[in-house]
Amino acid sequence: MRFDLVDLSLFRHVVEAGSITHGAARANLALAAASARVRGMEETLGAALLIRSRQGVALTPAGRTLLAHARVLLDRVERMQGELAAYAGGTVGQIRLLSNTNALTEFLPEVLSAYLGRHPGVSVDIEERTSDEIVGLVAEGAADLGIVAGTVDTGTLQTYPFRQDRFVVVVAPGHALAAAEAVSFADVLAHDLVGLDRASALTRFLADKAGRIDGRSLRLRVQLRSFDAVCRLVECGVGVGIVPETTARRAMRGMAIGIVPLTDPWALRDLTLCLRALDALPAFARDFVAHLRHPQTLESRANPSGGLPSGAGLG
Repeated sequence: MRFDLVDLSLFRHVVEAGSITHGAARANLALAAASARVRGMEETLGAALLIRSRQGVALTPAGRTLLAHARVLLDRVERMQGELAAYAGGTVGQIRLLSNTNALTEFLPEVLSAYLGRHPGVSVDIEERTSDEIVGLVAEGAADLGIVAGTVDTGTLQTYPFRQDRFVVVVAPGHALAAAEAVSFADVLAHDLVGLDRASALTRFLADKAGRIDGRSLRLRVQLRSFDAVCRLVECGVGVGIVPETTARRAMRGMAIGIVPLTDPWALRDLTLCLRALDALPAFARDFVAHLRHPQTLESRANPSGGLPSGAGLG
């Protein structure tokens, strides 16, 4: 039985993407070539690895076994490449990161820019998911680390504090909620909403919270791609929005909008890093975790006068 690393990487991509078509795109392979490779793996094994349907693919028992081994092997290969690259004067590798909407839009752009600027050989593959999904995928080995809401049960995963923010309601001047000192999510549901598209992690989270209030739903008038766009449409009087407070206060500098705090406990967001085992990550990924927790650590390393040793801040 012979499966090469391209086969194993493709198989992991197919499973994580949910279809051979999307898996082939992630693996930078033509669909026909990807399909032929998967069929070849099944023929070599003598058993089906995937159950194919119009909705995508699902794993057979043999497929689940192969996926578990493929993730271990590929992780070790990636770690080996990263560590050996140091001897050639550089670091090469990929970090797979899952993030909820809040962290992805408000906190990651700046810290990623600083980290990647100093690690040109490292790439970071980021995917937006809900916090519950992230915990499960990190535990399965589908990602190296995740950023989730602090209220989520992370099970046996290792966790580290990341950032803190809160969701607030943004309103146009003169809106019925503009004079309120604070408002509950249940009261917000009585108004038209401007939000992110329905596939976003935040919109799915809010829809779930609405459904728990007597089966109610979101009155989404407009669905957009960014929090800044949400604030702009709110300013124009299309509806109210629910966005991170950091976004709202930044938008207020250039837009005529107001902020109304949400009274619901879940509105306060302690964001948490989660991973399976820090020691099992390659060195460049451990540095990435350190930088996410303490961005100044990377700055100190760039300036030898800072005197921080490699791995500082990971305790």
